[in-house]
Amino acid sequence: MAKLMTHRDRMKACLNDEELDHVPVALWRHFPVDDQSVSGLAAAVATFQHTYDFDFIKVTPSSSYCLHDWGVQDEWKGHYHGTRDYTHFIIERPKDWERLKELNPTKGQLGMMLESLKLLVKEFSADTPIIQTIFSPLAQAKNLIGRNDLLVHMRQYPDAVHKGLETITQTVIKFIEEARHTGIDGVFYAVQHAQYGLLSEDEFKSFCKPYDMKILETCQDFWLNVGHIHGENIMFQEMLDYPVHILNWHDREGYPSLAEAQALFKGVVCGGLRQEDTMVYGTPDIVKLEAQDALRATNGKRFILGTGCVVPIIAPHGNIIAAVNSVRP
Repeated sequence: MAKLMTHRDRMKACLNDEELDHVPVALWRHFPVDDQSVSGLAAAVATFQHTYDFDFIKVTPSSSYCLHDWGVQDEWKGHYHGTRDYTHFIIERPKDWERLKELNPTKGQLGMMLESLKLLVKEFSADTPIIQTIFSPLAQAKNLIGRNDLLVHMRQYPDAVHKGLETITQTVIKFIEEARHTGIDGVFYAVQHAQYGLLSEDEFKSFCKPYDMKILETCQDFWLNVGHIHGENIMFQEMLDYPVHILNWHDREGYPSLAEAQALFKGVVCGGLRQEDTMVYGTPDIVKLEAQDALRATNGKRFILGTGCVVPIIAPHGNIIAAVNSVRP
């Protein structure tokens, strides 16, 4: 076994498929209420990290952090995932997509996010890599108009939607350029529409993938980029050429399994633990058994122990500790 590593060294060794002192582990969650201010979000993320000592820090703001400055409104209503409910959308007519203006990434909520990143990088970056959550343009578009209406506009007014997606894409790219100056190590790129229950493959290739690729091309100087494939019945094959180092999805809920994914994807896979059935409703013993099963499936190579998505905010402390201890000596 390799000598004891820092989190940063451990993650780099994992990505290079080198000898490890132990398999990395990382979990992340939302921080409702706290996520509405610079100091609140930074302090909440820092406390979570100090408590569990994960191998990388995935900063998880509310999904509206990138949308507030366009005028959307949302509220915290107590969802156990820690997510906020949208109460006001700004896209009503097809022309509204064309009226979207690129945002200044240093102002408003985007600027506040940058300040939170600066605080976290200053505190943790020497030993622990930090990555920022970026929502794909189509995921952002959903929250500008509403889930069902987005699909209607995509199919009835595709040209208008494409114009809106291009504006969102350019705003994201500008934000990432500013975030790079904070010293982060990569992005957690969340794709929410690579699901057969939502889109056809042709729709995904038209409305999602080209914009994702534009954004991810600007992230190639980062060394720790994670691609997150959200949802059920996912288009895993369609994301194999995304230029990311790690893929994360709900591996316990459907295809592909960890082992199947490692046969297809040359990078690192992250998962192994069910975010609700195990992390919330299970026991520490169940958490350890599921982690051990994941270790066997991957031989502890090119693997990070985690969940398929956010850990619900009601997950017991003992279960989170059990996940961390299951891979550490």
